[in-house]
Amino acid sequence: MSGEHTADAAAVQVVKLGMHIGAQVDGVRLGGDLDAATVEVVQAALNEHKVIFFRNQHHLTEDGQYEFAELLGTPTTPHPTVTSAGVKSLAIDSRHGRANSWHTDVTFVDRVPRASILRAVTLPSYGGSTTWASTVAAYNSLPDPLKRLAESLRARHTNQYDYAATAEDRVDDTIKAYRREFEATYFETEHPVVEVHPETGERALLLGGFVKEIVGLPSSESQALLRLFQERVIRLEHTTRWNWAPGDVAIWDNRATQHYAVDDYDGRERRQLTRITLAGEVPVAVDGTTSTVIAGDAQGYATGPLTRAA
Repeated sequence: MSGEHTADAAAVQVVKLGMHIGAQVDGVRLGGDLDAATVEVVQAALNEHKVIFFRNQHHLTEDGQYEFAELLGTPTTPHPTVTSAGVKSLAIDSRHGRANSWHTDVTFVDRVPRASILRAVTLPSYGGSTTWASTVAAYNSLPDPLKRLAESLRARHTNQYDYAATAEDRVDDTIKAYRREFEATYFETEHPVVEVHPETGERALLLGGFVKEIVGLPSSESQALLRLFQERVIRLEHTTRWNWAPGDVAIWDNRATQHYAVDDYDGRERRQLTRITLAGEVPVAVDGTTSTVIAGDAQGYATGPLTRAA
């Protein structure tokens, strides 16, 4: 850890970027030596705005990013199946493929990650932005009959429905090797379509690119409902888009968002960021039921509690 640094929580500025999602936080130098009051301000901003952004964090290293993550929660291992792309953090690297699709991270395990902290390392000369969508706003925008329908449904998520698998038209050996590692251990989990957020009490749609099917429905009806709910998630008014610059850090609430890394930069250029993920708990439905494991054991990935305290 670097020398002591105590931020003035009162000087922190949170600038809202949209009605439903997104804020830029100024006046904070991220690291493992932030005082408790500033950490509390950051956490409150995350709960309210779902994704928050920090500029000019050029000082931050992988170790500093990890130490800061520990102030917000318990970091997971980098990934349940991909073990070759980092020790403390997961390398989000365009050489491994481009996730040009909407997704919530790692929903194929029972303990869906709580949040992620993403730091820019190498950026293309243009493009490569990321868009986030509020799944809370999506749920809130549903008519009451569709809310009740969504609350009654469960969906199965699996890592063999890799959101990146259909995003690449040009698949080289490096990408193929990454996909083989991604799918090396099979995970499948059944989650409620609507989760109650454990901290805010808000209701959010729990879907994204790892969804295999809605339980109990024929394929055609399952896909029709998934499209209907997903269209609510990605309405433009429910989204915010961030154009990365060197030194940028983004933190998002994985339980309340989906995101999309936009593949709009030259294929010869590299886009690399480092992600540290915070352990979450097993999602809980409106009726109090929890997610159930169909296949796979995620204890080695996230060692936090299986369920929240009563």
